[in-house]
Amino acid sequence: MPRFYIDAPLATGQLLDLPAEVAHHIHVVRLAPGDALTLFNGTGGQYEAELVEVGKKRATAEIKAFDGREAELPYPVTLAQALPEGTKMDWIIEKAVELGVTAVQPLAARRCVVRLSAERAQKKLEHWQGVIVAAAEQSGRNRLAALDGPMDLKEWLARPADGQRILLSPRATGSLAAWSRAQAPQPVTLLVGPEGGFTDEEEALARQFGALALSAGPRVLRTETAALAVLAVLSAAWGGM
Repeated sequence: MPRFYIDAPLATGQLLDLPAEVAHHIHVVRLAPGDALTLFNGTGGQYEAELVEVGKKRATAEIKAFDGREAELPYPVTLAQALPEGTKMDWIIEKAVELGVTAVQPLAARRCVVRLSAERAQKKLEHWQGVIVAAAEQSGRNRLAALDGPMDLKEWLARPADGQRILLSPRATGSLAAWSRAQAPQPVTLLVGPEGGFTDEEEALARQFGALALSAGPRVLRTETAALAVLAVLSAAWGGM
């Protein structure tokens, strides 16, 4: 059943004019009056609805029932990802949201190739927000992952931690798999470096601010693979798959 995010209050019995971009999508995929669809607004649960009217630029739906289902992980996970090159960040965010990440924090590290001006950062944030919405629609999540603006690594590390920070490092001696098996489910933040990894100084600074350095295994993972592999490990150990 098609699922759409609606940035507005929703209620059973409501006759709703759908946003223009949703109406356009409905027209493109040739949905018709009487077809069922699912709507959610990010506050929890979802609404079953039926199309009443469909045009090229306009669509109306009637909300029939509320379904309180959720597809969230039983523990919050923040992804603090150093900015990669090209469109890799789009892919990382999309897949991380599909795997249940709760929040995304883009970071600027020494070896980052990408440097964002304030104007570019704002455009990127708007684009990444769209990626989060689309991934939530596709994956069946009814809550949107939070997205913060890019921050310098040192500035971010100085902020209060939201749970245990885990620094993913191929140089770490501790095993992420062993650590997750020994720990109860808890809030965590995954700290992932750019293509060239964090520098020794950056890793030392992260540990100084309480990050736990762990290895994801004997193979060196790409920046676009690391967080996704760790999310899968945590889900296997703590539940959520």
